[in-house]
Amino acid sequence: MKATRQNISRQRTHRSQKKTPIALLCVLCALLWQNVSAYESLQGPTELLYWNKEKAFNGYTLFAAHGRSYLIDMEGQFVNEWPIGTNPRFLDNGNLLDAMQDDPSSFKGFQELDWDGNVVWTYEEKRPNHAPHHDFVRIFNKKLNAPTTLYISGKTITREMALAIGVDPAKAPSEGGEGNRGGRLAKGGKTMVDAIVEVDMDGSVVWEWCFFDHLVQNLDPNKPNYIENIADAPGRLNMNLPGKGMRGDWLHCNSMDYNPELDQVAINSVQGEFYVINHNTTTEEARGPKGDFLYRFGDPARYEQGDRPSINENWTKGSSGHKQIGGAHDIQWIDAGLPGAGNFLIFNNGQYLFEQTAQSYIYEIDGYRKADGSKSASYVNPPDAGYVRQSYHPDMHKVARNLSNQLVWLYGSKSNQGFFSHIGAGCQRLPNGNTLICSDTEGHFFEVTPECKLVWEYINPITKEFGVLKTIGDMIPMANSAFRCYRYAAGHPALKGKGLTPKGLITDVVNRPARKDPAEEKFPQPNSVDDASSFVKPERTTESTQRSKMLRLQSGGDRFSRMDSNSDDSVSFEELCAQEREKRGGELDAGRTKRKFDEIDTNKDGAISKEEMDKAPKGKGGRK
Repeated sequence: MKATRQNISRQRTHRSQKKTPIALLCVLCALLWQNVSAYESLQGPTELLYWNKEKAFNGYTLFAAHGRSYLIDMEGQFVNEWPIGTNPRFLDNGNLLDAMQDDPSSFKGFQELDWDGNVVWTYEEKRPNHAPHHDFVRIFNKKLNAPTTLYISGKTITREMALAIGVDPAKAPSEGGEGNRGGRLAKGGKTMVDAIVEVDMDGSVVWEWCFFDHLVQNLDPNKPNYIENIADAPGRLNMNLPGKGMRGDWLHCNSMDYNPELDQVAINSVQGEFYVINHNTTTEEARGPKGDFLYRFGDPARYEQGDRPSINENWTKGSSGHKQIGGAHDIQWIDAGLPGAGNFLIFNNGQYLFEQTAQSYIYEIDGYRKADGSKSASYVNPPDAGYVRQSYHPDMHKVARNLSNQLVWLYGSKSNQGFFSHIGAGCQRLPNGNTLICSDTEGHFFEVTPECKLVWEYINPITKEFGVLKTIGDMIPMANSAFRCYRYAAGHPALKGKGLTPKGLITDVVNRPARKDPAEEKFPQPNSVDDASSFVKPERTTESTQRSKMLRLQSGGDRFSRMDSNSDDSVSFEELCAQEREKRGGELDAGRTKRKFDEIDTNKDGAISKEEMDKAPKGKGGRK
């Protein structure tokens, strides 16, 4: 049976499948660099673009778009929808579980819906010092012999609490500082430190673990968490990390998973690491040594067992150090029974890896792999497993990288135009060994084989402001974004026995009227210089003000938000360099940028806060 491809007119680049080994072969698979075809332009038709019926895993794809959840078949035919939509997933009981608000970064709680959209269970976090966000998972708690729900929650930490455990005063929550999550937690000398919370079906908290209980420092020997060498404590987190104070949304954890065979939880921080902790503890035990990290992967420099990314003396990019992931999302174990079972799978967004053309990757990681390629009975500290040096063609504008020997498979494209999502996104290992990928910012879902060949591709047609579009244009930033997608076989409990008759394409059957006309999203401009003096912009109504605000957030009109690309309420030197390079068409005067950074960074903590940006004179980054 031949592949099915729409007859489409778009600018796409189809490259030959060329493999270049970049690591030692392991028993089951090799780590390969692939030049693969992908969605090379944001402008073009939506919905199904490609389907290889012989090689794709047949099933139904679930995704959310702007407040509603949609189920489609392999042809992109609409099957069902639900009146909730942030990060939905089907449960083994046949229902759908999702967050209550259309915002993965902040929501009040969760709802469980049946096939017809009826709410059958609701949980709302009402504690004033907690704020659920990003990710959650329904598990079966063997101790309770009942289902429970695990979720990430931001927990309020005051400046006094931070100072009491040894946080450097220059890095502690600042008075009047404000984090995100809707400003619910981190105002007036407070910050937010992430926790994992578990609740039963009655809404009672039955277990909790928090990063705040697993911090070390090497500044104050009078504190109980003092350690002379940070490298001696890989099971704990350095609270005084260089360049990043304990402010606002400090760790910005964005994904988690649970392994029922191991009774362990994995949690990922956008700062460049994911961590594995023991769930087989009491809440009290979780605060102590039994709650320390069992494994961590991503940036060994954070515990002083690797090199940080560095800049050359002339301020050009020098080395990516030993950092492996940046801004990553959707950490997960590959489920039992699937190819690669027991390995980790993660969407590596590819932020802050010192690449001139940042791009995303999918990483499969074997946490038990030793330097010689053999397997250990317990987790192996990644630096002990070693690295392989990977160089790139000069035209790719990438510095050589040290790739961990624990990487056993990756997917990536030749350029960031082929595959890059600066936020959100996810991945899923399928029963036939393929991997389903969701590139958030483009609303781009696609499936690749273990050899990294494309076998299915779909573009989300649903936008918030412009309705359902048959064609998406470059002028609409993130209009059709989708946080994640999931593929389910027809035999899944949520689908078995249900009416799965296709109802037509979403663009034909979903009634979602446009709130805006994409063609009108740019203010008219004067036809000539002579016209400019008499040109008057449209009067700012409440609606146009809201539209302007939305466009600023999407396209980067708010300068601090634009530079703060990882949403941690501070701007690093690397983020400032990226902004300056964007302003100047790729050019960068690194010396001038460094002087500018130092002038704005008045408290000399290696990061620019919003308060410092606001106080900066015009021309130094401020708006005054």
